[in-house]
Amino acid sequence: MKNSLYICFFAVLIFSACNSGAQEKKNLKFVKEKVDVQRDNLFKNDLVPDEKTAIKIAEAIWLPIYGDRIYDKKPFVATSKDSTWIVNGTIHSEKGGTPFIEIQKRDGKVLKVYHEK
Repeated sequence: MKNSLYICFFAVLIFSACNSGAQEKKNLKFVKEKVDVQRDNLFKNDLVPDEKTAIKIAEAIWLPIYGDRIYDKKPFVATSKDSTWIVNGTIHSEKGGTPFIEIQKRDGKVLKVYHEK
């Protein structure tokens, strides 16, 4: 009786190990296919496709550097230039300057960031 109990225990243990190994292989295959699809899409479309996205990125970069005073330079204007977006603020008085940023369209890399005076 004891021996048959041990045999059943080991059979269940071996079955569980084989089943979980098969499930892991299936999951790995799914993840690999999902990453390949995303990588293909990355090269077909720009990560920064429009003015609205470029301005949001600019605000996210400017805010920690220059603080809330960047909002005094609204509206922000995004201009497409070859493979980049150039985002500037608007001057409302003769004093001061505006924030400036140049963002690569393809991958969102920030090429330049400064505040004009």
